[in-house]
Amino acid sequence: MATVELKQLSGEYTIAKLPVLASIPSWGDGEGFVSISRGDDELSVICLRDRVPTSVKSEGNWACFKVEGPFVFGEMSIVLSVVESVPEHGVGVLAVSTFNGNYLLVRSQDAAAAIDFFIAAGHRVE
Repeated sequence: MATVELKQLSGEYTIAKLPVLASIPSWGDGEGFVSISRGDDELSVICLRDRVPTSVKSEGNWACFKVEGPFVFGEMSIVLSVVESVPEHGVGVLAVSTFNGNYLLVRSQDAAAAIDFFIAAGHRVE
């Protein structure tokens, strides 16, 4: 198994849910990691928590880790090697992939435990 380097991003993240036909909100873009996804029943925005208005339905308190890459498409075994040990210990992980990178979100209260699990699996965390 390859050693993977992860970087914990600063700040606390939230996952916001908007109506499916909503426009992409201006508060969704800015510093930090941002992911905007539209499904057939919602528009979801992941971004730093302090940017999301209190009137928006959201679930906060997430820590974000960047899996240092880049990796070639199809190299999901890299991400899997990082993620697979964490749920075994009762810590949920939300994985988001971009063209060049992979990001893992865990509940803020589980971040220290997730770091321990990443390190125990042979990975490095910055």
